[in-house]
Amino acid sequence: MFNKERYNRNILIKDIGEDGQKNLLNSKVLIAGAGGLGATVIANLASVGIGNMGIIDNDKLELSNLNRQYIHKFDNIGKNKAKSAKEWIKSFNPDINVQIYQIRLDKSNYKDIINNYNIIIDCFDSYKSKFLLNKIAVENNKTLIHGGVTEFYGQTTVIIPNKTACLSCLIPDINPDAYVSKGVISPAVSTIASIQSMETVKTLLGIGTSLTNQLLTYDGLKMEFKKINIQKNPDCPLCNQT
Repeated sequence: MFNKERYNRNILIKDIGEDGQKNLLNSKVLIAGAGGLGATVIANLASVGIGNMGIIDNDKLELSNLNRQYIHKFDNIGKNKAKSAKEWIKSFNPDINVQIYQIRLDKSNYKDIINNYNIIIDCFDSYKSKFLLNKIAVENNKTLIHGGVTEFYGQTTVIIPNKTACLSCLIPDINPDAYVSKGVISPAVSTIASIQSMETVKTLLGIGTSLTNQLLTYDGLKMEFKKINIQKNPDCPLCNQT
């Protein structure tokens, strides 16, 4: 049995109901990164009632993270972010099962992790990590909810292997090491992360219209959203190999 009172406002939604809430509680979602995007995704999914969450992050919390990574406490500076995130989840919703992976994801260590989850959410903050995660998801047939943000701007899309465009379809010649650290503001981060969270819920429940083959972009300065239609690239160096 689950606590119907806690999830009452979810259950009242016709497209969720008790059966949908049970589905969410039984779902298994892997959040790749417990930083800016990850903090809001974790908060949203813990509130919604995703019953099983995995969190990957090898970084330690720094003071400069706290302008946007609000689930982490000041007292946790120096602590691993995944561990700090688990502490927050357990204090907020102790019914959620949380597995943490204090590692830097690479080709040698991902298989025993991702097989346990239905969906992967891309909350990494570097090109290298994002394109590695994209490759892992496509090659292992895992739905990936991509998100990226810098300064006042962001983007998101839903990637379903062998059916939709992946990140390598969009940018086949990316240099994954060409990462330049830029500033980022909390409202832009939480906006994109909230959209990722909504796409996750919709995908798990099979409701609504998913951002598949569409790149949603956000401009916080102009307060504009744009949907860009995208499609699989027949010359994609990744999709053509799977």
